[in-house]
This record gives sequence, C-alpha cells and structure tokens, in this order.
Amino acid sequence: MTAPSTAPAPPSRGGRWIQQWDPEDETFWKETGEKVAKRNLLFSVLSEHIGFSVWTMWSVLVLFMGPEYGLTPADKFLLTSMVTLVGAVVRVPYTFAVAIFGGRNWTIISASLLLIPTIAAFTVMKPGTSFNTFLLVGLLAGIGGGNFASSMTNINAFFPLRKKGWALGLNAGGGNIGVPVIQLIALAIIGASGGPRVLLGIYIPLILIAAVLSALFMDNIENVKNDTGAAKDAAKDGHTWIMSFLYIGTFGSFIGYSFAFGQVLTNQFGRTPLEAAYVTFIGPLLGSLIRPVGGALADKYGGAKITLWNYVGMAAATAVLIAASMEKSLGLFTVAFVVLFVLSGLGNGSTFKMIPGIFHTKALGKGLEGEAAAAYGRRLSGASMGLIGAVGALGGVGINLAFRQSFLSYGSGTGAFVAFLAFYAACFLVTWAVYLRRTASQGQATTASEAKPQLSYAEV
Repeated sequence: MTAPSTAPAPPSRGGRWIQQWDPEDETFWKETGEKVAKRNLLFSVLSEHIGFSVWTMWSVLVLFMGPEYGLTPADKFLLTSMVTLVGAVVRVPYTFAVAIFGGRNWTIISASLLLIPTIAAFTVMKPGTSFNTFLLVGLLAGIGGGNFASSMTNINAFFPLRKKGWALGLNAGGGNIGVPVIQLIALAIIGASGGPRVLLGIYIPLILIAAVLSALFMDNIENVKNDTGAAKDAAKDGHTWIMSFLYIGTFGSFIGYSFAFGQVLTNQFGRTPLEAAYVTFIGPLLGSLIRPVGGALADKYGGAKITLWNYVGMAAATAVLIAASMEKSLGLFTVAFVVLFVLSGLGNGSTFKMIPGIFHTKALGKGLEGEAAAAYGRRLSGASMGLIGAVGALGGVGINLAFRQSFLSYGSGTGAFVAFLAFYAACFLVTWAVYLRRTASQGQATTASEAKPQLSYAEV
C-alpha cells in the first residue's frame, strides 16, 4: 500500500525565499499555495503592465512627431520595428534571469530598468533631434518587452497545471493592457494640447511604485534553479519551434498591430493624430481583456482546438481588411481591425496554455507520473516560454517592416494584409497537422513495441 502524500510545509518568508513549493499537491494548494500564488500574480501583472507600456510607448510618441520632427512614414515604421526587435531579443535572457536572481528579485530589477528608456526619451523628445538619436533611444525602450518573458516564467512555476491557462492568460492579459492604457493616456494628453514629455513624466513615478510593491509583496521560489540543461533541451525540442511559429501569428500580430494601427490610419486614411488616438486603443484593450478568456477556454476545450478555429477567424478578418482597404472604407476597416485584435488576444491565451500541456503530455509518454511528470513539464515549459515569446514577438517586427514596404511600394497597407492572410492560413495548417490530426495507425498497435501509449496533443 502506498503511503499517503504529505503536503509541503507552508512557505518560509525568510528573505522572501520559499523553500518548498508543490502546487500540484491539492492540500498544499488549498491551504497555502493558492493565496501566495495569487499575490505574486497580482504584482507580477503590475510590473509587466508598465513594461508593456514602456515598450510600446513609441507607437504613441510617433503620433506626436509632426512635420517639424522631419521624419517620413517609412522612418517611423523603421523606428517602431527596431523597438519591437529589441523587445523580442531580450526576452531570452529575461526568461533565465528568474532562475538566477529569483522571481521577486528580478521583478524589482527589471521594473527599475524601465527608468532608463523613459528618462532618455523625456530628454531627447523635441524637434531638431536627429533620427539616429531617436532610433537609439527607441532601442532602449525594447527592454520593456523582456518583462513579459520573466513574468510568465515566474508565474508558470507558481500555479498547478490545471490552473495554468487561466493564470498565464491573466498574467499576460494584464501586461498586454499596458498597450491601450498608454494610448488612452496619450489621447487625453493630445486632447488637452499637451506634449510627449507629459506622457513620459507620468510613467516615471509609476515605474518606481511597481518596483517598490514588488519588493514588498512578491516571493522567490528556491527550487526554481538555473537549469541550463532545460534551456538546451527546450531549444532541441521541435515543439518549442512549432509553438514559436504559432505564437508569431497570435502575439506577433497583437504587438505588431499595436505599433502600426495608428500609423496606418494617419498614412492611409488621412486621420490626424488625435483622430487616430480616439480608436487605436480599442483593439489592444479588447485583445488584452480577452486573453484570459482564451486561456480559460483552452483549459476547458483544449488549446489546440481553440487556436485552430481562432486562426480561421483571423484569416476571415484579414480578408475583410483587404476588401475595406481596397474600397477605402474607413468604418469597415476600423471594425475589422478591432476584430483582428480581439482574435489575436484570444489566440495568445490558447497558444500559451498549449505549452505546459505539450510538455506534460511528453512526460506521460516517457512513463512519468504524478509530481515527476509535473516537474518535467514545468522544467521544459518554463525554459521554452522565453524562446517562444521572443520568436513570437519577432512577428511584430515583420508586421511593421511589411507595412513599411507596402506603403513604399503601393502607398497603402493592402499588400501587407495579403501576406498576413497567407501566414494565418499556414498557421491553421500547422496547428491541425501537428496537434489535431489523427493518424490511421493510432491505437492499432500490433507488436509489443507498438503497445506503448501514443502521444496525443488534442487536449493540450
């Protein structure tokens, strides 16, 4: 007879390091773990939220930069592309920083680092500054994109598998909302005839508040070690790169459109910065709010199924955008763009839910059970999230470069939307082929070697 499991002792608060953490143990989770995990989730969301705002602040700042700044539309698309690029690249080291410094400690550091690009932008934001200076300062803002990766890796360790879709969706959605919030604040400032320095001045104290609250209320988990082997194993696993491809389609769309929406409205439809600001926040806001819904739906029905049909919706919305762009219908174009934002947010939640489920399924396929399977899944899913998040964010770079080329070649964004439509079709096919297609031989083992359990990812 197997002895009953004993729940880990309540986490030690000494030095803000938790010595034992086993969220899969239901007794531990109900008595202690859930409260601690939710507190860390709350302040992780706050820090990540401000990180997203700092990362995407140039999507707003370029709207303030009129003819007196001497920048062409191509210059502005290039600027936002490079900011997105840095945000994607820094996600990789940010992922592993959690294991080196601890989740709480790194949240304090990463939040404090946001002061650098904010103060730098405050200093140079005026007519007469060279494009190269704006580009350099814009690159600094990219560090805000890294907060997502470290935050997701940290929160992934706090929650049990059955709650990861909801927790990761809420964490990411709360962070994503930093995009529409900074756009709303910019709208208010533009409407009051204020300048970009007012916007930047608002965020400097908010960054300090986020760092202080992280220090006061967050925790480090001792058993989240710096496992370089996990990073290597995740990089070698084909599913890491398949999910990276799919995440380009969801999060790459979200962040790319967040940077580009206002510029498309001003350049293609002749909207003023104020007129553009009135609508640009709506898409990112709804896309952020629905991300936890995507995670929750994935918990219930399977992430692969939600992701598959979500790509159908994204393709349909893009087809409508192409038609609206060709017909120069601003109303239809705006509605379709907002719908595309919503679907990208829903897909963000479902794709990230798939990641821990995939590696847990692989653990079961290796014959692991219980905590051993859960530990294997946490180890590889945590390591892979940084890579997937980084590659996914590169989709935002591609979107802005595609818009830049489309405007240079055709004077509109129509050519870019045609390319996006083809990409969503490819994402649909990959999701179906890898995670939902049933082979004819599955379940028809004829030899002892074939009698091993077959991996099925249909419910991940």
